[in-house]
Amino acid sequence: MSDAVVRTEEWRRFGGTLLGILIVATAYYASGRIGLLLRVVVDGAVVTPLWLPTGIAVASLLWFGLRIWPGIALGTFLAIEHLATFQLADVAIIAGNTLAPVCAYLLLRRVGFRVEIDRLRDGLALVFLGGLVPMLISASIGAGVLVATGTLEPAGFWPVWSAWWAGDAMGVLVLTPLLLVLPRVRMPRDAYRVAEGVGLAVAAGAVVLLATRSSLSLLFLVFPLLIWSAVRFQLAGSAPCVLLVSVLAISAATDEVGPFADHTLFEVMVNLQALNGSAALTALLLSALVTEQNNVRTEIERACEELAEVVERLAPGRPGE
Repeated sequence: MSDAVVRTEEWRRFGGTLLGILIVATAYYASGRIGLLLRVVVDGAVVTPLWLPTGIAVASLLWFGLRIWPGIALGTFLAIEHLATFQLADVAIIAGNTLAPVCAYLLLRRVGFRVEIDRLRDGLALVFLGGLVPMLISASIGAGVLVATGTLEPAGFWPVWSAWWAGDAMGVLVLTPLLLVLPRVRMPRDAYRVAEGVGLAVAAGAVVLLATRSSLSLLFLVFPLLIWSAVRFQLAGSAPCVLLVSVLAISAATDEVGPFADHTLFEVMVNLQALNGSAALTALLLSALVTEQNNVRTEIERACEELAEVVERLAPGRPGE
């Protein structure tokens, strides 16, 4: 009877893992299809300024652990198959796109990263150890494979490599914080906070559209919004704002309108990734810092209350009692 129970539990665990792998693969492929809507062609290679699947991959590993890595590989295969006929050399691209998020997960685990991102060190870890550093792997392997197979001229290696790396890194910086905070989002009970949140959403939509579509150089207008969202709502408010800024900016850049008009592709990519990177860094680090300070204040208030209770119990009785 005991052996049967153990086998049943093992099958249940296996079934749960298999289901998780399929969900991750589906989410990876679906987000890849969305990302390809905003693709650009750099020296004949298709790249995206914001590759959302890397954000899903890192978040999934942080939630479920290494056992779901086959879902990332399967999702990459489906995304490649959607673009062109699968070739043997594409196995290396699958390996690179899988290895990069896995390395990000291992590095984050190594430094004690917390998915709540409630400390400044967690924000810094996600930026550098979750996004910028490990995505060098996928970009190097991907661009190297394109050159090795003759799809890309050697002179185009660095432009494609930089666009690939930036797209993967932005996927982590923009989408992973949003996915990690979603399970903890709760509707505020205070009517004033609800009204403020609605006001922030309306202002964000209007200002970002104006900043990314106007012929004037107004991209700096997004930063007061990001500061407002981070200070007042922390990651729950700033993460959606960053995603909105990034998507609308990429849309304007691919349409070559607003501040991205009349520029070369290289200049557009530099301006776009500078905006996306600055917005993501501002929102993520400021949110983590404010959350950490709020937690410290809460702990101090709790300690003061406990100390006051102890003093009250130890204080001698008042005269006449």
